[in-house]
Amino acid sequence: MLFDVNVVIKLKGGMLSPEAKAISHALSSLGMKSEYLNTAKFFEIGIDAENADAAKAKAAEMCERLLANPVIHSYTIEVKKA
Repeated sequence: MLFDVNVVIKLKGGMLSPEAKAISHALSSLGMKSEYLNTAKFFEIGIDAENADAAKAKAAEMCERLLANPVIHSYTIEVKKA
């Protein structure tokens, strides 16, 4: 069965993000101040699995082995039937 899996990967709290800092600074220079700004990566993945739990487990393995660095990143996984 095919599942649509959405994965969001972001830096853990306390980690510095030069990209977010640069974007925040640029917005501020345009007169659009924000209290905070974070960036994240979003992945849409089609996973063939027996059930939603198996699809989520496959996505978690993808995150742990390649998509994220577990030391500095956190991630969320949402599974929907295709």
